[in-house]
Amino acid sequence: MADRKPATADAPKIELFVKASADAESVGNCPFCQRLFMILWIKGVNFTLNTVDIRRAPEMLRTLAPGSQPPFLIYNGEVKTDTNKIEEFLEETLAPPEYPKMSCRYKESNGVGEDIFRKFSTYIKNPIPALNNALEKKFLSTLVQLNMYLETPLPYELDKNPNATESTRLYLDGDTLTLADCNLLPKINIIKVVCKQYRDFGIPPELKGLTRYVDNAYKQDVFRYTCPKDSEILLAYGPVAKYLNK
Repeated sequence: MADRKPATADAPKIELFVKASADAESVGNCPFCQRLFMILWIKGVNFTLNTVDIRRAPEMLRTLAPGSQPPFLIYNGEVKTDTNKIEEFLEETLAPPEYPKMSCRYKESNGVGEDIFRKFSTYIKNPIPALNNALEKKFLSTLVQLNMYLETPLPYELDKNPNATESTRLYLDGDTLTLADCNLLPKINIIKVVCKQYRDFGIPPELKGLTRYVDNAYKQDVFRYTCPKDSEILLAYGPVAKYLNK
C-alpha cells in the first residue's frame, strides 16, 4: 500500500464507500469507485475503505446515503455523493503543501479520451456481425486520437528539448498521475478485459504512446491494486456484452 501520513488530531476523518465484488470480499467493477480510491491513495491521506454489497445492504445505503449508489464519501461526518464534486472537493481540501496537487497543467489533458468508453460500449454491445467492422473502426479511432496526444510532446517537454518530436512522458499530463489519469485508466482497464474476452481485440502495438501509457500505469501499485479482478469485470458485462461467433 502507499505511504500514509501519520494521523494527527486535526487530520480529516474520511470513509470511502465503494461497490463490493460478487463475493463481497473485495472491490467490484466500478470505474467511478476506482477513480476516487486512486485519488485518496495518491493524496496520501488516511482513509477507511468500505465495500458495499448493494444486494445485501440496502438498509445501510438508505441510512448513510439515501437514494445513492457507491461511490460516496463521508468527510468529517458529512456525506458526499456526486463523484465529480467529490473529486473537486478533495482537490481543494487536500491541497499543497500537505497533500499533492493532482489537477492537470494542461487543460487538453482533461478531455483527451473522453469518447473512448462510449464508442467501446457501442462496439461491445453490438450483436450483429455485419456491423462489427464499422463499430470497431470508430472505437479504434478514439484510441488513435488518444495515442496521438500521448505521442505529442507537451510544452514542458519542448522547453527541455525544443527538437523533441515524440513525447516520452509516463502519463497524460506528465510523469505523475493526475485526476485525468484516475478518470481514464479504470475505463481502459475495463476495455482491455472485455475486448479481449468478447472480440479478441487488444490495443494495437503500433499505438506506441498508448501502449507506453498503459504499461506505465500497471507498474504503479495505486492503479494495479485498486483494479477489480478481471472476473468481476466480466461478470458485470455478461448481461450486456455480445459474442459474435458463439
